[in-house]
Parts: sequence; structure tokens; C-alpha cells
Amino acid sequence: MNAGQIVFDPLLPWGVIYALAALALAGVVLALWRGLKGWPLRFLAGLVLVAALAQPSWQMEDRAPLSDIVLMLVDETASQRLAERAGVTSDAADTMEAQLLARPNTEVRRIPVPDGEGDAGTQLMTALSQALAEEPRGRVAGVVLLSDGRLHDLERLPDLPAPMHLLLTGREDDWDRRLIVKNAPAFAILGEEVELTLRIEDEGAAPGDATTDLQISIDGSEPQTFRVAIGEDHALPITLPHGGLNVIEFIVPEAEGELTDRNNRALVQINGVRDRLRVLLVSGEPHAGGRTWRNLLKSDSSVDLVHFTILRPPEKQDGVPVSELSLIAFPTRELFLEKIDDFDLIIFDRYKRRGILPAIYLDNVRNYVEKGGAVLIAAGPDFASADSIYRSPLADILPAEPTARVIEQGYRPAVTELGQRHPVTAGLTGADTWGRWLRQVEVEPMSGEVVMQGVDEKPLLVLDRVGEGRVALLASDHAWLWNRGYEGGGPQLELLRRLAHWMMKEPELEEEALWAEPTGQTMRIIRRSLTDDVGDVEVTGPDGQTVTVPLEEVSPGRFEGIYDGPEIGLYRLQEDDLEAVVGLGPAAPREFVQTIASGAALEPAVDSLRGGILRLQDGVPTVRNVRQGRPAAGRGWIGLTPRDAFETLDIRQTPLMPPWLVLILAAAMIVGAWLREGRS
Repeated sequence: MNAGQIVFDPLLPWGVIYALAALALAGVVLALWRGLKGWPLRFLAGLVLVAALAQPSWQMEDRAPLSDIVLMLVDETASQRLAERAGVTSDAADTMEAQLLARPNTEVRRIPVPDGEGDAGTQLMTALSQALAEEPRGRVAGVVLLSDGRLHDLERLPDLPAPMHLLLTGREDDWDRRLIVKNAPAFAILGEEVELTLRIEDEGAAPGDATTDLQISIDGSEPQTFRVAIGEDHALPITLPHGGLNVIEFIVPEAEGELTDRNNRALVQINGVRDRLRVLLVSGEPHAGGRTWRNLLKSDSSVDLVHFTILRPPEKQDGVPVSELSLIAFPTRELFLEKIDDFDLIIFDRYKRRGILPAIYLDNVRNYVEKGGAVLIAAGPDFASADSIYRSPLADILPAEPTARVIEQGYRPAVTELGQRHPVTAGLTGADTWGRWLRQVEVEPMSGEVVMQGVDEKPLLVLDRVGEGRVALLASDHAWLWNRGYEGGGPQLELLRRLAHWMMKEPELEEEALWAEPTGQTMRIIRRSLTDDVGDVEVTGPDGQTVTVPLEEVSPGRFEGIYDGPEIGLYRLQEDDLEAVVGLGPAAPREFVQTIASGAALEPAVDSLRGGILRLQDGVPTVRNVRQGRPAAGRGWIGLTPRDAFETLDIRQTPLMPPWLVLILAAAMIVGAWLREGRS
């Protein structure tokens, strides 16, 4: 295929040529005004000279025609696998590809569009932009999309040079029911109701049901069923059963004939937190360590501290008025009889029996622990005396017995082998640099776990569970030396904080625990144990299939494993008698938020490009050629715009005015004008 045209290659800049042309024209006008009969020849001579400066040439091109390119994007996302859509889409794509390839001078780029990364949904326009960037725009004759029209990146629609068409999957009589969680907080206070707003909607050719069942399950428990209206918002008050992560699952049973049940369930994960942790601190006498406990507990904004220090015991009579020692009397009956159950933790700091707390009150403290309370004994020399708090009803719940010996010597506290696995003391590194303590009460452990040791490996910190409650015994009153930085100090703040939170049953400090940390559709399974070995974890997916995941010890007492969930939903974990649940993915997968096939989102873009939206339910359309700017779709057909693109193989240029011809013509015109004017 050849093509020719006239091109110019001026010897001088166009501005100079225009100036010379104007000068020549002015000379001709002057000759005409003076009545010189040779002015036509002067004009022709100037025209020849100006044309010669423009240097016109006849350019011949040898061209090779290029084929038109049609971009065909095939939606293979999750919503396209509903009902019979996958088969219909595949068959229609094969038919359309064969029809396009049968056309002369046409190439097809078939581009599958999988699910977007994470929960990005259908990235149809992103795939189109990437495909368009790899092809010459001058060869693209059209774009064909085979999809349900539910895309999530319409804002990335590229500037297209040709018509775009949407071949819509799905059927007109499709309908679907979906569950929507309109608001769900990330955190909620234990013991207080949190309100979630739910809505159940029918889309498409729904049967018109007025109500349906709604099942609610917390942490995989037996679901409760409620009858709710369809198409209305429902405010649902929920009280979280425990601290830490609570996984709430909502399920609407699948109705007959609906498109899918994948959007009939939703997962909501809410962290349960305590509003205020109430702590009662009773100091038997003023001492340097009392301020340490007070500062620790007051520094935590979630702790509501009640602190009493016995400034003057009954045996001390110094004549100082009571009004100068305290503002109120020690409310023993109110604290230890009437409101004891309101406290999450009771701390006895160097307390000994002096008759201030009768035995019946201490017996009430013992009952408080057995019913789920927590008591911490920070022992001083008083614990080894005849007035020791051990010699009271509290002896039944204390994990160690004093030997009546107080060791007054420097020693460096150390974490025991068991303590390296216990969450209270695990990870407290740098023991070689810790400062010394100078006093320890000798005790004989009777139950519980020794997590720290002192002089000659004698028990220093003993933890135990009693009934539903917890008890801790710290056999020294010198923890405050770390706070003062004595000999470099130590992790006093972290140790006492963990100790207090373990006693108040914070979930992250349980000795035997199983949980998972989700990231997208991947979970990190974590098992904490005081034993040296744990079994594999059984993971049950939303489809009921069970997979065994082995765990590896990453640090003393901590075992981990990684598992990639094949689908979004609720997973149940079990190892021995420990169970946990975790939700992978969003509350409702984006691909199943709206499942009814619709071209409404793409309609403005398709119309602006003169394309069309046709349902595959009516058959695969035929393909026609249309001119640029003409409607490119109709009933049963779609149009492509031929681009007539070509590749230039060779270029030849032939001057239209050779130099010798310019010289002859210009000279002849000038001489002719001179002779004609000379005769006259």
C-alpha cells in the first residue's frame, strides 16, 4: 500500500520567507500603480522564487496495514462464580473471541480479571488501564467487558479511543438477601450494653417476604434465633461476656431461590475493656515502698484506687489528735463487708493483725477470693511475726507459709525457669544488671507457681489460683529499691503492672491461652503454656473442613504457627481443651455486598463512548463495523470502529522544482518583464 503527498522543507525560516513574499508583492503592487505592463511577469517571477525557497517535494510512503485490536476483559471474580455465571461467561467469551478472530485484520486481547488483592473487590478498570498501556491507542478498535457490572474501581476509568461495551451476566429474575452491619464499635466496656445496627435487605426479583430469622452467636457459642423484619434498621443491644477479643457472628438462614448465602452472615470483632479497675490498697504502716504502690496504681487512668494507711496502730498512744492523722476513720465494715465485691483487687502492703480488721472480715476476704476476687500480699518483716496476716483465715488461700525467718542481706532477684514461661515474668531480660534487694521473708511454698527467687534460690514471688480467684505473695518489701534506681534499678514498673493485671484476669496474661492475630486472610496462631510442649492446633474453617497446624516454640512458653485461610469467615481453633475463634476478612466480603448483575454503574461511561449494555441471557451479540462518532450498539449487535492503522516501511521524496528549472523560469520571467516594459 502506497500513499503520496506534498511536503515542504524550507531553506529559510518561514518567517523570513513570508517577509520576502511580502516584499515581492509590494514590488508588484508598485509596478501596477505606476502602470508598468510587465507586472504579471514580475508577479510570476516572485512566486517562483518564493516557492523555490519553500522547497516543495512529492513524498511517497510504502505502508504496511496494521490489524485492529479488541480488548476483551473477562470478569472472574467471586461474584462471577455465583449460580451459572462462570459457565455462561466462559462460553460467551469463547464465542465472542472466535467471532472477533474471524473478522479480517483483527486481533483479540483476552484479559482475565481475578479477585482484587485482599478485599479490593472487582478491579475491572484497573485491569483495563494496564492493558491499554501495553497497546498502541491508534489500533484499539473497541473494548468488550464480560461482567456482572459490580466493579469497585470505576474512578480509574481510562480515556478510551474506541467504543466500550458491557455484556452483562446474570438473569433478570435473580434475587438475593443480604445482611448489613451498619455500625459496630471496635471497643466496648464490659458490663455495659453496646448497640449495633443491623439491616436485612432483599434485592432483585425478591419474593416479598416480610420477616426472616436472625441467628446471633458469640465466640462460636450456640446461636440464639430472633424473628426480624426485612428492609428495616434493627438496633441490637449486646453485652460482651469477657475481656479481650469477642467475635460476634450474625447469620440469616438461606432462603429458597436466593442467589447466594455468602452475604447472609457477618462477623463483628469487638475488644472488651474494663471501664474502671477498682483496687483497694491497705498499708499496715508508712514505709518507703508504700508510695511505689500508690504511684504505680495512680499512673494507670483505668484504675480507681482506694488507699488506706494505718498511721497509728491501737498499741501506739502518742497524744496526737486523730484529726491531724486522718480525715476519716478506717471504714472497715463498709470496705470489707458491704462493698468488698466491688473491688477487682485487694493489696495488703506490710499489713499485720492489730485488731483493726476482725477475723470475720478477713474470712470475708477469703470468701471474696474463692468467688473470683484477687488478693496480693506484699510481705515485710510483719509476715514472719506472731501477728502475721498468715495467722488468720487468709492462711487457707495463701500459697506459701512463713518460717518466721527474715533474711537481711543483699541479693539479686531472678526469674525461675518456670517464671521464664509465665506471662507475669516472661521476657523480663537483663537480670544480670538488676539492682539488689536487701530483705526477704523466708517462706515455704505449699501450692501455686514460684516465678521469682531470691537468696539461695528461695521463693520470692509465688502465684496461685484459689477457687475462681487468684492470690499472689511477694516475699519482700524492697521492690521500691528498683523504682529509686538503686544499683541500676530494675523492671519494677513492668513487673508490678503485669502482676496486678494478671490478678485482675486480663486475657493477655493468662498462663494457658490460645488465640490468633488475623491479618487479611492470614492468621498467626499463638499458644502460650507453662509446659515444654504443646500439640498441633485444629483449625475448622467456615465450610466445616478441619486442618491441623503445627506450632513452633519462638520463646519460652510461647508457640506460634501461620495459617492462610482459603476464604473469608469464622474459624474455630482447638488444642487440647483450649478453644478460640477468629474472623478472617471483613465483616462482609466486598464481592458479596451486592450480587445482582447491573450495568447502572458503567452506564454513563458506556453511553459517552457510544457503546451498549446487553445481557448474555439474550445471547451473544454479533459484531459490526461503525464509523467514528456513530452509535456503536443496537439490539443484538455491538460495533467496532476500524482504526485503519499502518506501519510506514519506506519514504521517498522527489523535489517538485529542481534548481535548474527554478533558475530558467525566474530568469525568463524577469527578462520578459524587462523587455515588455522596455518596448513601451
